[in-house]
Amino acid sequence: MEHEGIRYDRAAAARILAEVAGADFLSGPTPEVGAVSVDYRVEELRPEPGGPLTTGQRRYLESYMQPCRPDQVVTATHRITWRDSRGIANSGHIGPGPLGPILPIAAREAVIAVADTIAAADAVTARPDALGDDELDILADTTTDQEPAEIFRVGAEAAGRALVQHGMLAGQVGIEDPVEFADALLASGLYGTVASTWFWELQASTYRRGMIPARVERSGGRLRYTPETVALLAEMKRRTIADAHEVMERARAEGMGVRAAIQRYHVELDQISRQYALLPAGERPVCLGQRAHQIDGARVQPLAAVAEALTGAFASAVESVRIAEAPAPADGDARFAAGEQEFGVPDMTCRHCRVTITAVFDAQAAELIEVDLHGKRVRARFTDAGQRDRVFADLRDSGYTVADG
Repeated sequence: MEHEGIRYDRAAAARILAEVAGADFLSGPTPEVGAVSVDYRVEELRPEPGGPLTTGQRRYLESYMQPCRPDQVVTATHRITWRDSRGIANSGHIGPGPLGPILPIAAREAVIAVADTIAAADAVTARPDALGDDELDILADTTTDQEPAEIFRVGAEAAGRALVQHGMLAGQVGIEDPVEFADALLASGLYGTVASTWFWELQASTYRRGMIPARVERSGGRLRYTPETVALLAEMKRRTIADAHEVMERARAEGMGVRAAIQRYHVELDQISRQYALLPAGERPVCLGQRAHQIDGARVQPLAAVAEALTGAFASAVESVRIAEAPAPADGDARFAAGEQEFGVPDMTCRHCRVTITAVFDAQAAELIEVDLHGKRVRARFTDAGQRDRVFADLRDSGYTVADG
């Protein structure tokens, strides 16, 4: 489908990604995680009086998760922060349930191992060079991240998020071992269910806030969402698509072009990306990597390959990562001085995060110098500490953790 020269085509984009991945995608030895020691800090989440959610969780639910009710959400009990084996600041959530801090910490190391394997795959890095202009235009106009290797890396991060987020549900099905839970998640096909049932920003934003609007149950030895969860996720997705189409119609009525309207979605609505703004009426989108294709006589499904590699790497990480709780820093309340500074934003993963963070800085008239998605760091210049505090508050309201230093 073309809109003012925009080559939006989800089926074609999925095919291109499968061709770039090829039948040999992540088919080698399971990525392994070496020995690493991690110190983490833990902070209790404090719900509002009389309710199950924190203030930030409740506000997000009310703004973006209708018709979800608070009682349909499972929320974490604690937030943890740590630096991974690359020295990158990370944050995650744990509880309720038995899996504990090893789940997000080991999942992060597994994501690093899978991402390294993708980056080192000669075929994945070489095949995009053979893409024609039409294929490159389709990727640019259909996907948030446009480089195939980057799309696969972001897919590994999304799979890691799904593992950690669903770990809050492990107690519902009586699983107390993190590797057993990861194996069950993979064997049950829940990664594919997430890719077809959720929409991207809901999964990413609820993960950042330590909440999941889902329940799981065992059926025939497999895990699955309860019927109520399936219906709830489908309705939230339907409403999000309808909102995107409604805003597009309003933009057309105001004489706004498609590209200008797409920018408006990112800046003003945050939740709505062009994937839904340009989605044909009645189409139910799924993750591009979830679609299976026959490539050179072999079945290629990039998401399934990523999920399998992540599960193996996670088992390796659980065995090799040693964790210990560290005390809170004595200078935790120290204020930044005005001027240029660098800080971590461990929750950001993709270009959509970059757009959201840029919009926060623009709204506060603060100078954004650099957003490093791989290093999960931001460089900025603040006129005074008050401006800095307002930016940090807006980032947290958007679901991002700010890590000092």
